[in-house]
Amino acid sequence: MNTAAVTGVSVALPGVTSPQGLLGPAVPGAAPVDPAAVIGKKGLRYKDRATQIGLCLAFSALDDAGLLDGTGLTAPGDRIGVVVSSNLGNADTVCRAVETIAKETTSGLSPMDTPNASSNIIASETAIRYGLRGPNLTVCNGATSGLDAVRWAQLMVRSGRAEHMVVIGVEPDNPVTRRLVDGPVADGGAALVVSRSGAAGPTAAVKALLGAQVRTARTAAAVARLTETAPGATLWLTGEPDIAPPGEQRYGLTGWGELSGALGVVQCAAATAWFADGHEGPAYALADGAGAALLAPERSS
Repeated sequence: MNTAAVTGVSVALPGVTSPQGLLGPAVPGAAPVDPAAVIGKKGLRYKDRATQIGLCLAFSALDDAGLLDGTGLTAPGDRIGVVVSSNLGNADTVCRAVETIAKETTSGLSPMDTPNASSNIIASETAIRYGLRGPNLTVCNGATSGLDAVRWAQLMVRSGRAEHMVVIGVEPDNPVTRRLVDGPVADGGAALVVSRSGAAGPTAAVKALLGAQVRTARTAAAVARLTETAPGATLWLTGEPDIAPPGEQRYGLTGWGELSGALGVVQCAAATAWFADGHEGPAYALADGAGAALLAPERSS
């Protein structure tokens, strides 16, 4: 069966523009993410905030994986898919549309804004902009959503449905999302390119290998199953301080606000930074009963 590897990664959070930044503290008062600074203003008008950031993340991850050059894709678009994790992405648009209908009926809706009310708007806009014609999925099922998105990408690649899957985890910060989570939201996220082993672009390097992924009722149960297949974790990516053994390296990835659907993807991006720094051993990404083991890439001697 095909194996899956992370061949591209990007991060866009206030004060953080690379995976290495996830292994340090959040920068208080950092400037918001500016997608136009990365991909230009063209095509961003009328896009909601989560879609704008998602397009920025996808561009940087595809570029990092060697799948984009100055003329477009370097691999067939029908072999590249998209899976997005966002629990709150277009909540502000939906609430605005409902309020407009309640006050003015449907005649008050903007034809430019209405498409943003679709739950798959980030994934569809990403596919349209970059010509990605492979499987196109959106996951929005709570705290496990980000790791579930990575799991779906791994399944698509291992089953041969795609050579590469762009995985985007993104959440916007606005008054609506703040009310929903009772606090600030991260206003950003991360993206990965998950590729079939051997399908990496000519300028890309494998940043991590995707190992076992599990779904259980409790995080402790997920840990127990991961240790059976990938023992000896050197990095624990979890917000639960009692899960990691004493003395082990743990990152809760807090300080940017609620990551929600972006959490699992950000965790995987942090694992690639850990491996890039020369660390060996598995990294465990854990979120509310979902777990994933990421393995260090094979290093040339």
